[in-house]
Amino acid sequence: MDRIVVTGGTPLNGQIPISGAKNACLTLMPAALLSEEPLTLTNVPRLSDIRTMTELLESLGCEVASLQDGRVLVIGTAQITNHTAHYDIVRKMRASIGVLGPMLARDGEAVVSLPGGCAIGARPVDIHLSGFEALGAVLDLRDGYIHATAPKGLIGTTYELPFPSVGATENLMSAATLAKGTTVLKNAAREPEIVDLAKCLRAMGAQIEGTGPRP
Repeated sequence: MDRIVVTGGTPLNGQIPISGAKNACLTLMPAALLSEEPLTLTNVPRLSDIRTMTELLESLGCEVASLQDGRVLVIGTAQITNHTAHYDIVRKMRASIGVLGPMLARDGEAVVSLPGGCAIGARPVDIHLSGFEALGAVLDLRDGYIHATAPKGLIGTTYELPFPSVGATENLMSAATLAKGTTVLKNAAREPEIVDLAKCLRAMGAQIEGTGPRP
C-alpha cells in the first residue's frame, strides 16, 4: 500500500470496544506462575502473541481456560511441572523471557531459552541476568539456554538498573515478590505496563511501592 487517503467532512459517531494492551497482558500472564491460586485476566486482546504465551505457560504446567471468546483468561498453576522454556516457543516472542523470574522465585530453578522475536535489532538480556545474580541466583549460559538456580531462595537486595529496561524491571519485580526481605530497584522503568503489573501483583498479595509515571 503506497498511501492511505482519508476524506473528511462527515460527522462521526458510534462505539468501538477497545481491548487491553498487548504489552500489559504479556507482562501479567507469567505472574500466574508465582501462585498456586488461579489468576483471572479480563479484557484480554485476541492476538497471536497471547496465544504464544498461552502455549508457553501450558508447556510449564499451567492450566489456561479461555472464556468469553478469548476476552477472559483464567490461568492456574497449582504446580510447575516443567521448568524448561524451550527454544521452539521462546524464539517466537521476546516477552517469553518473563517466565524466568516467576519460575526461579517460586521453585528455585528455571531453564529458559534465550529469546527471539525482536524485529528491531539485538536486545541483550544481561540486565535481567545481573539483577537475578544480585538477588542470589546462580546462572549458567550454555547451549543457548539460561540455566538459573537459587539453592537458598532469592534474597532481597538493592539493584540499580544500568538503564530503565522495561523487560528487566518486570522480571525482577515479579521475582522479588517471593524473595526473602525487601528489594529496591533503582532506575527502574515506569511505563504503563509496569504500573499494570504492580497493580496485579498487589492484588495477588505483594507489597510494592514507587511505581508510576515520572514526575
